[in-house]
Amino acid sequence: MPVTLVKAHAFGNDFLLVDEGILPADVDRVAFARATCERHRGIGADGLIVYAEQGTGARMSLLNADGSYSEVSGNGVRCLAAWIATRNAMRPGAVVDILTDAGVKRLELLEEQQGQHVFRADMGAPEHVRQEHLEVNGALTDVVTLRVGNPQCVVLGEVSHDRLHTVASALAVHPHFPAGTNVELAAVDAPDDVRILIWERGVGPTEASGTGACAAAVAAMQFGGAARDVKVTSPGGTQRVEWTAAGLFLTGWAEVTAACTWRPEIPRGA
Repeated sequence: MPVTLVKAHAFGNDFLLVDEGILPADVDRVAFARATCERHRGIGADGLIVYAEQGTGARMSLLNADGSYSEVSGNGVRCLAAWIATRNAMRPGAVVDILTDAGVKRLELLEEQQGQHVFRADMGAPEHVRQEHLEVNGALTDVVTLRVGNPQCVVLGEVSHDRLHTVASALAVHPHFPAGTNVELAAVDAPDDVRILIWERGVGPTEASGTGACAAAVAAMQFGGAARDVKVTSPGGTQRVEWTAAGLFLTGWAEVTAACTWRPEIPRGA
């Protein structure tokens, strides 16, 4: 049975969106995520979001490209909100509530230009922020661990692709994190300017990450001398992160790029 999938991205961090109501009840979601997210034989994406609209918002569940579970994605909720805003012809000032496994994320639509929807998202308060020393490739590495709805590990200092593929990749599957973790290499270039590279749990290098930007900002603010309102730049572009008494707020855009039909046989559960 053909299934319609919507593709959207935020700064190159891309997702496939599928309405829960059109999926067969016995679908193997892990196998379906792997098949559809595969870059060469599928449609290609960093993750699969299964959603059900409710009111002017939605609830969602997220699987990474390798089929592993993720509690939330800052860019993923923005992609879903962009699709809802498009379908409902929302105007600036509208609010979209996305229920994730890390709680409700409220997104305010700030503007829409040429298909790009800019949202300011309430991502909640960071939790369990601490400095730790972990052995990576035979050497002790200073890291900042925390949760922003999902597990994060930030390494302040040199940001390079060599360290991304050695230090960050090793940390993502380090025994210290039984469920794996997202990893960011972060450099504070100025009090209001943080630069990052990302190794996403269950994906690998990604051009951007919403929760990763939030985590890197918190680490930079707490331990790197950054201000409480920063630009966070990754290969895909620049997002804004504010850390206020009310929590973390993430501002950036997302756009819907395609609606397409998945025609291969849908994998079914046992």
